[in-house]
Amino acid sequence: MGTVSAVRMETYLAVARHGSIRRAAAQLHITEAAASAAVAHIEKQLGAKLIAKSGRGIVLTDAGRVYAEYCRSILGLMREAQAAVRRADTGRLRIGVVATAGEYVLLRPLAAFRDRYPDIEVGLSIHPRDMLFLELQHHESDLVIAGRPPREAGLVVRARRPSCLVVVGSPGRCPDPLRATWLLRGHGSGTRATTLALLDRLQIRPPTLTLGTHGAVLAAAREGLGVTLIHGDAVESHLAAGHLEILPVEGTPLDRPWYAVTTPTPTPPARLFIDHLLHHAAPGDRAFEAVPAP
Repeated sequence: MGTVSAVRMETYLAVARHGSIRRAAAQLHITEAAASAAVAHIEKQLGAKLIAKSGRGIVLTDAGRVYAEYCRSILGLMREAQAAVRRADTGRLRIGVVATAGEYVLLRPLAAFRDRYPDIEVGLSIHPRDMLFLELQHHESDLVIAGRPPREAGLVVRARRPSCLVVVGSPGRCPDPLRATWLLRGHGSGTRATTLALLDRLQIRPPTLTLGTHGAVLAAAREGLGVTLIHGDAVESHLAAGHLEILPVEGTPLDRPWYAVTTPTPTPPARLFIDHLLHHAAPGDRAFEAVPAP
């Protein structure tokens, strides 16, 4: 069996992502014939059917879905290998972060890091927690700052920063939070999962409203549409200004630190950033703490 080039893998992943030869070709700036030929070549090499027609588009077969996951990991490892042999202070750092941590935890240390290492190219990926850890497993990012990773993911927690989740609402608008509408983040959010678990523990089934983004949930809580479970980091200024208040709910506040997470073989720029988090915090910042190796 012959080998499959990285270019053909990239083409196949584009086809898989878009569900269309035409859209994949447009994204890659190649002809539809070239994109179709790349997929056909891979299928011939593997002796397996990877895509099937579905209406005007295509869908992945079971084998196609499995192969796409391997392609993601292989291409991610190739990019990681290239980064690993460059000088740490001139490479590329791809950080994945959940929206709340991105806005309230990451920005100050990231700005200081870029001042220290101006030649490192930094890229940010802001997604729900589950998607971020999947990207990290596929080596599509170098470092994630979010809640604790799944135990079976094979990822390594390098540092932690104290934080807690509290229930908040508009002052005077939600006298009984257990009967109020609970405002939820979108699917894949760790905070959403924690909120639903809390409601189960409290054995209540209040009305819920899914608003998706962190900003929408926060704005809705300020306007009195309901209550929400949220990181204390995100509401400090709103509490101080009197726009929100912490509501007493059994089982809260919940201890939910932020974690800096890598693969078992972090890239040199990722190691530099972890060191920066641990030893170069700005005055007044809550410091990250090292997490001993398991």
